[in-house]
Amino acid sequence: MTGIVMFLAALFMLAIGFSVAFTFGAIAVIFGLIGGIVESFGDGNGFIGGLEIFKETFNFMPYRIYSIMENKILIAVPLFVFMGIILQKTKLAERLLESMAFLFGEIRGGVAISTVLVGALLAASTGVVGASVVAMGVMSLPVMLKYNYNKALGCGTICASGTLGQIIPPSIVLIILGDVFTVPVGDLFREAIYPGLALVGAYIAYILIVSYVKKDYAPPVVVESDMPKSKQILNAILAILPPLVLVVLVLGSIFEGIATPTESSAFGCVGAILLSVFYKTFSFKMLKEALEESVKTTAVVFTILIGATAFSMVFSYTGGDEIVEEVMSSLPGEKWGFIVLSMITIFALGFFIDFVEISYIVLPILAPIAVNLGINPLYFAIVIAMNLQTSFLTPPFGFSLFYLKGVAPAEIKTSDIYKGVVPFIGLQILVLAIFAVILLS
Repeated sequence: MTGIVMFLAALFMLAIGFSVAFTFGAIAVIFGLIGGIVESFGDGNGFIGGLEIFKETFNFMPYRIYSIMENKILIAVPLFVFMGIILQKTKLAERLLESMAFLFGEIRGGVAISTVLVGALLAASTGVVGASVVAMGVMSLPVMLKYNYNKALGCGTICASGTLGQIIPPSIVLIILGDVFTVPVGDLFREAIYPGLALVGAYIAYILIVSYVKKDYAPPVVVESDMPKSKQILNAILAILPPLVLVVLVLGSIFEGIATPTESSAFGCVGAILLSVFYKTFSFKMLKEALEESVKTTAVVFTILIGATAFSMVFSYTGGDEIVEEVMSSLPGEKWGFIVLSMITIFALGFFIDFVEISYIVLPILAPIAVNLGINPLYFAIVIAMNLQTSFLTPPFGFSLFYLKGVAPAEIKTSDIYKGVVPFIGLQILVLAIFAVILLS
């Protein structure tokens, strides 16, 4: 029971504003001490005996930290982060948005469709959700407002498109899930393309339906330009082609077995730097800033990972994993009962905590149960990745919502953003359910 109380205490700490990076580590230490003292008093050894149990529990922590440090899969995390930041600083998003606006702006919902397609390209090249949302919020949203787009539709499109980086490879989520489920990251990348493209298609279909049913929601945009249409198309192709070639080379080398994800991520970093030279945005100052941001992001991820490792260790020691396993294994419907409850739990946790914490706190408990029930870990990981994507959209702590609110014009209210993401959350759940049935049956 201590483990369950421990988990609830962690959620409470996060809810009142404690740092995500340190909450799980702190809770692990506190409840590790409490668990040791309770056990010691039960054996009649008193407080000193409790300290000894606490010490013995954490004796293995350095070995766990070392195993994280030498994990070759996780090397890809800082490298893909660096690649994404470099491409962000080359103003890739701006070039893509301008080009797509020329191609699709004249049809109903064209700017919103352009935003979705750019979100998909940014996901496949940078994978940085925050950067994607901010860039599209700065560029797409003012255009949508200028041409009287529905505020909720515009905000929802930008937030949802920005989260595509969670499922479309190369995705940090997929790398982490590969580590948790001990499945090849390359296989995860290959299988994740299909649900990623399905989401892109679902978003575009929704925008087209809404824009044609409610004609005032997303009117066509006529861009006045002296440039011939053929020249506009050529410029759009030139803007799209370089990052697309980089994506094909990085992902293609993984899919064909030419390179590991770690090796491909290193190649991607070199390619991103070459693109910055091509776009004439390279400078040593930019390189230094990208390195600093990469180190900060990576440090946060690995701090969370170490804290989550300590948390899961104490959680198991206090018997929390046994309670969860017993409950999950005795559900009606066996395999599908477990799948449904797992998806609901992950979705609910996404309202309060980040995908990294969910990945390293909850999933290590669910993974062995899934194997025992005969669920393919590769496809289970894909479905979970789709579910984790929603954590960026679900209020009150959906990061995409905060990113957009930070750069949105004053006329955009928080309620507009919340109202806008609801249909896209519904679309994500629908696509998730379809792929869960297809992949896990």
